[in-house]
Amino acid sequence: MIKKIFFALVIVATSVCTANAYQLLSSKELGKNDAKNQTVVVKCTTDTGKKSNQTCTLRRYAKCTGTGENKKCSGWQAWQDLRSPSKKYSDWRSAASACCRAKGLR
Repeated sequence: MIKKIFFALVIVATSVCTANAYQLLSSKELGKNDAKNQTVVVKCTTDTGKKSNQTCTLRRYAKCTGTGENKKCSGWQAWQDLRSPSKKYSDWRSAASACCRAKGLR
């Protein structure tokens, strides 16, 4: 019985330590057509679960092809962290997690 309880505590502790604990502050979609973008701002948390003052701003832009009158926009490009826009993420949660980890937070 004690072994089962210990094993359950180890699993819970592991999942808590690896969990992403950022807090969503805002999510906005602006513009139309090729000027369309989505921005998400998250607040990171410390390893102890307290809110940090540090935030991460994530953005994605409309996916467009062609130029001039042949320009067509549909869908979205990958998410990017505005601190390092060269890195691309498939969703804002993975971008938030990477950004907070880079700051030594969660």
